[in-house]
Amino acid sequence: MKYFKLPDLGEGLQEAEIVKWHVKVGDTVKADQLLVSVETAKALVDIPAPYDGVVAKTYGAEGDILHVGEPLLGYEGEADAGTVVGRLEGGGSRQDDQFFVGAAPSTREHMATRATPAVRQLARQLGVDLSELSGSGTDGLITRSDVEGASRTEREKFGGEKLRGVRRSMALNMARSHAEVVPVTIFGDADLHRWGQARDPLIRLAKAMAAACALEPVLNSAFDGKSLSIKQHQTLDLGIAVDTPDGLFVPVLLDVGKRASADLKEGMNRLRADVQARSIPPQEMMGATLTLSNFGTLFGRYANPVVVPPQVAILAAGAIRDEPVAMNGKVVVHPILPLSLTFDHRAVTGGEAARFFKALVEALEKPED
Repeated sequence: MKYFKLPDLGEGLQEAEIVKWHVKVGDTVKADQLLVSVETAKALVDIPAPYDGVVAKTYGAEGDILHVGEPLLGYEGEADAGTVVGRLEGGGSRQDDQFFVGAAPSTREHMATRATPAVRQLARQLGVDLSELSGSGTDGLITRSDVEGASRTEREKFGGEKLRGVRRSMALNMARSHAEVVPVTIFGDADLHRWGQARDPLIRLAKAMAAACALEPVLNSAFDGKSLSIKQHQTLDLGIAVDTPDGLFVPVLLDVGKRASADLKEGMNRLRADVQARSIPPQEMMGATLTLSNFGTLFGRYANPVVVPPQVAILAAGAIRDEPVAMNGKVVVHPILPLSLTFDHRAVTGGEAARFFKALVEALEKPED
């Protein structure tokens, strides 16, 4: 039997939950025919058949979580190495990236380890101590079912519901950030009285962040805490946090500094619509170099936004309020935008963050073009 393994779905995506099978055992499929829909931490993904054949076996039912490199489907025929390469494309924008997927290295069982790499990774994610388990597999090998069973037992004691999809990824990312990042938050305000009456700060914020990055590019960097190395990005690819009932999504606006405001607004509207419809291509949720949280559209003034590695900073914008300010010796009422900047103090100094913040506010306070 030939095996098609769960492909590598992009940076940082090591697992996927099966949402719906579109084929069953015995079906004859053609290359590029839709096999299965899965949900990753980023989006819903449709996985096509890599070549023609007859389905001999499917691995996992709806709701099951598979790891990259684990068998997804078996074809009738002679056994091979199981390396199958597929391709997914999405979007339609002139700046969309192409998204390639391919099989990860085999996760065949290695008896000396008592668990496959995928099972060890699953145990780490679920907080299960492998040393406390007795394997039900051959020669005591710890299986995926053993780990899931131990995790299920703990959940039953707690009485809660297991997080899945985006919310599960969010929990893991927040825990990773808490464990790695040394966060410092500074606060400031932007006076928007030079703007027109119609105030839509999102695109102005994006352009102002690009201007601030030109002055202090270290805020637009990736930091590797293990090797203590930093890489500055040449363009600002801005992640925009979007709240949904399913959790927090962060689509990416590419090359913000070189795009016109109208182009950015059109791109942001499209990304928002795709997120709400859960149809956004995975590549448009990857590669953010800096993040903006516009939580003020909901409620609140200041925040302590969370930096997600390898990024080194995140800006949060609160709700615009009319407030009294002193101007030319008089008290006047101006629209004030509260801002919060969190940075990773391992990679960014306080002076760099303050200069970035000052440049950002100065760019925001200019009259509209």
